[in-house]
Amino acid sequence: MTNFYTSPRLADMVQPCWLVITCLACCLLSGVRQAHGTEPENVTVLIYHKFGEEQYPTTNVSLERFAGQMAYLQENDYQVLPLARMVKLLHSGKPLPDKAVVITIDDGYESVYTGAWPILRKHGYPFTVFLYTKAVEHDYHNFLTWKQVREMWQAGVDFEDHSFSHFRLGTRPGGLDDKGYAAWIRADLEKSRAVLDRRLGATPRFLALPYGEYNSVIEEQCKQLGYEAVFSQDPGSVSRDTGYIIPREPVLGLDWSTMAHFIMVLRRVDLPLVDIEPGIDPFVNTKPARFCASLLYPQRYQPGSFSMYVSELGWQRPDIDGNRLCITNDLELKRRSNRVAVSAREKGSGRSAVRFWLLINPDSPVPKD
Repeated sequence: MTNFYTSPRLADMVQPCWLVITCLACCLLSGVRQAHGTEPENVTVLIYHKFGEEQYPTTNVSLERFAGQMAYLQENDYQVLPLARMVKLLHSGKPLPDKAVVITIDDGYESVYTGAWPILRKHGYPFTVFLYTKAVEHDYHNFLTWKQVREMWQAGVDFEDHSFSHFRLGTRPGGLDDKGYAAWIRADLEKSRAVLDRRLGATPRFLALPYGEYNSVIEEQCKQLGYEAVFSQDPGSVSRDTGYIIPREPVLGLDWSTMAHFIMVLRRVDLPLVDIEPGIDPFVNTKPARFCASLLYPQRYQPGSFSMYVSELGWQRPDIDGNRLCITNDLELKRRSNRVAVSAREKGSGRSAVRFWLLINPDSPVPKD
């Protein structure tokens, strides 16, 4: 097995030959598969937080479960890709390998160093830590130190940005107009980027959005700052039709860290959509008449298997007109945020396909965390 800890930044410098072979094979087969609309393409980006910290049950995964999950990937021939490699493939438009995984860890708690890293190093798996830089910079309790970060960085671990203050960027602070809101987002991200550049000598390429929150204003500021991709906490898998905001599957808590849940998310595939309604602009119309999306590849899915979801409305059967799916609404949505989703079953494989997006009312109060 290729070991990504043999020299600094090896994860970015070495392209494993198995990936080249996989990509060549995918290219040769792509024409046939596209004709049937069932091209196997499924990269699951996993997101973890704490390891072996049972006193934090909602964000923790036990070391026993984590070790079992990493062993499962090896025993079942999953490819564990460096994050940068997956994004490079996305930007190239080339097929992604099927049965592939990217491992990400948010915040930078000390248990990454003491608990997760020894297990990941044993398997030789590349992974990315998205650092909450204020916590590390100010020596917050239970977080990594810069000494630990540099040790891991020099051994090949990838560290990227998770903002400076870990604010809920989807909420506009009181008194700010649209221009001021954009500047507020930008100032926090610029501060974090400067810390990482000073501490590690490298400008971050990727951002994990605090609390997974995004809207069109956040997206635009991220693009202007030069992030190659940003990562949400929307459930779902990655395909070549995934856009700038990339979903990740959370593995945490008592229910979402079980092996059954882990296997389920690995088998889930992307459901590419276009023309979503409402879009990801700040969600100011809290009583939309409908929620809609168009299927990019309607021929891929079993007829009658489609469902649509809104957090406050639950799962519903949509009206279908060609490749356009809609549900109607006459309720005032009261939550600060709602996730919207479309799900279906693939023809042939029967795999669950899903795509989520997030709507946030920018003027709602920030919840107490």
